[in-house]
Amino acid sequence: MCQYGGMAKENLRRVSKRLGAIQESATLAVDAKAKALKAAGKPVIGFGAGEPNFPTPDFIVEAAVAAARDPKNHKYTPAKGLPELRKAIAEKTLRDSGVQVDPNNIVVTNGGKQAVYQAFASIVDDGDDVLLPAPYWTTYPEAIRLCGGTPVEVFAGSDQGYKVTVAQLDAAWTPNTKALLVCSPSNPTGAVYSADELREIGQWALAKGVWVITDEIYEHLVYQGEPAYVLAVCPELADQTIVVNGVAKTYAMTGWRVGWMYGPADVIKAAANFQSHATSNVANVSQRAALAALTGDQTVVADMRAAFDRRRHVIVQMLREIDGFEVPEPTGAFYVFPNVQGVLGKEIHGRVAHSTTELAEIILEEAEVAVVPGEAFGAPGYLRLSYALGDDDLVAGIERLQKLFA
Repeated sequence: MCQYGGMAKENLRRVSKRLGAIQESATLAVDAKAKALKAAGKPVIGFGAGEPNFPTPDFIVEAAVAAARDPKNHKYTPAKGLPELRKAIAEKTLRDSGVQVDPNNIVVTNGGKQAVYQAFASIVDDGDDVLLPAPYWTTYPEAIRLCGGTPVEVFAGSDQGYKVTVAQLDAAWTPNTKALLVCSPSNPTGAVYSADELREIGQWALAKGVWVITDEIYEHLVYQGEPAYVLAVCPELADQTIVVNGVAKTYAMTGWRVGWMYGPADVIKAAANFQSHATSNVANVSQRAALAALTGDQTVVADMRAAFDRRRHVIVQMLREIDGFEVPEPTGAFYVFPNVQGVLGKEIHGRVAHSTTELAEIILEEAEVAVVPGEAFGAPGYLRLSYALGDDDLVAGIERLQKLFA
């Protein structure tokens, strides 16, 4: 028996402070709980996950099958991504946004989340502040903290369409401000910034010397007008902008784990070096599938967008029939983000919720409907519902909410 064993065990820190401070993804937690209840025989309808209910289009799957049979895909490939995929991403970017990108300044990542993390890791140092418009996607603040930065929330509620103003950004700016996160179309609100709004924000960032990290993962899910892009409306910002994107939402490929980032050469080189040690290349079969998605028939994108648009109208109309729900119309992504402060503090089936966390628990237990509370997005008093589920489930789920709050 080791005489020093007890002392060593007492001095052994089990989990690092940095990782110990990170919270589980609230959206994935809600989705997992809903799936567990369904597996146990409960008729739960989940509005939690930001995941299209469509299968990945057949031509993409067939490209992956062919890739799996090709021995060249069984080996290591460049850590920053297959050259042909990076070329396709550059061509797709020019086609969709009018922004020209050197394929050498693109890194293919294991999903959009890795791109987000590496974007922050590339430019954020200990003590740097990052302006984070709220409501925000749950991963952003955790990624910022993991990189040693401090998220500085700038809140825009339903009264201003969930979009921050330059005046708000200016008020939040300090000499420690290193970067600003922009997500349009927005997760969790579905808000979409106009070209003029993005131009004003871009010019402010340029004047202040602030980096912009812009998440364009929902670019093809815009239902009114055309999508706007930071670098398209403010090209002079290119030397201090990192763009993150991926195939997950546009092509129903959430499980394939292919995203990308692009930006200035020095930053992208640093990100590629980091990725070479962290994960190396993205699975080649997934990269080949993404290549097929970007270069193949794009009518599948329009078809899925039309379905989401139909569901968008249905869920907004039905939620607006619930007393106490204030429901701004989302114009992008596949989320609706009602302000539900009007039902807090009121009795619901003999129970009272004083927060949207408590309200979401009541909704799950009493109506067997899974939603995500606003606290997860820096927005107490709100709920997020994804309408990326089937039409029948969507209607049935909202009817349960209508009955619960009747």
